[in-house]
Amino acid sequence: MSTITVIGAGVAGLCVARALRDRGADVVLIDRRTTPGPHACSWWAGGMLAPFCEGESAEEPVVRLGGEAASWWARHTDVLQRCGSLVVASARDRADLARFARRTTTHRDVTQAEIAALEPDLDARFSRGLFFESEAHLDPRAALAQLRDGLIAEGVTLRQEEARPEDHAVRGLTIDCRGFAARDTLSDLRGVKGEMVVLSCPEVDLRRPIRLLHPRLPLYIVPRGDGVFMLGATMVEGSAGRHVTARALLELLTAAYALHPAFGEADVLEIGVDSRPAFADNLPRIRREGSLIRVNGLFRHGFLLAPALARMVAEMIFDGKTPEVQDEVAA
Repeated sequence: MSTITVIGAGVAGLCVARALRDRGADVVLIDRRTTPGPHACSWWAGGMLAPFCEGESAEEPVVRLGGEAASWWARHTDVLQRCGSLVVASARDRADLARFARRTTTHRDVTQAEIAALEPDLDARFSRGLFFESEAHLDPRAALAQLRDGLIAEGVTLRQEEARPEDHAVRGLTIDCRGFAARDTLSDLRGVKGEMVVLSCPEVDLRRPIRLLHPRLPLYIVPRGDGVFMLGATMVEGSAGRHVTARALLELLTAAYALHPAFGEADVLEIGVDSRPAFADNLPRIRREGSLIRVNGLFRHGFLLAPALARMVAEMIFDGKTPEVQDEVAA
């Protein structure tokens, strides 16, 4: 088989390149930048591999396909942490916790004492919670760097270029993994604005992602180690501007303070905003137009669903298998 070109070196492109390389393909990876960074939606991901928690609002394929993610990341990086996910709510929001429990599976109810055993710094703050023991998380930036470096070490060429997939497809098999940048050719792709904050708060020690069911803005906070936390995230219809809104920042920090008052004294290290690529049902698509394959629509599930989509792309190319999420006709 001739060289396969993958355009886009975010989480989707890197996972696809990895899956193809694992099948013995020669791969050229093209991106507008040669290193992961703030220009990419993947840079601002939470890194939660929490398919069962996502089942509270996501469609069934997200839960099922997302179940592949933790094992995949464990095989290809050394940054995976299998500590589970903890969902909590204040006493006044107990009904939201019950609703979350009804819509999800594989969790167990935990009492105040059990919450304190799991996360001592939350001792006496929450009387009830849900523990999803099988879930995991990772540091997205470290994971992206390890995937990139591993591919380069195996001979994958990484080229900096503002590429048009259609031009490359004329010369050979090309996979478009550009995310929201592909809106110029995918008319039904929309942007969902996400806003997030990175905090330094050494006074708080958390081992696992915590989801706080807050009435205005459900919050997740993911430990990065050394007292650093990713705090997010809003979901606003429409592509992102360059800056986080004051309202979003206020609500994120207020929710963090509700989780633990020490976050009120945290240092704000970074404030990020991105446009998550999504289709109408928030499910991803694989579309094939001759020698051009488009992989897009990962929404907020990039690290969770990219491994499954990469597997499907490899199976389509090497085994002639139709992907579960393939569109028969491109828009």
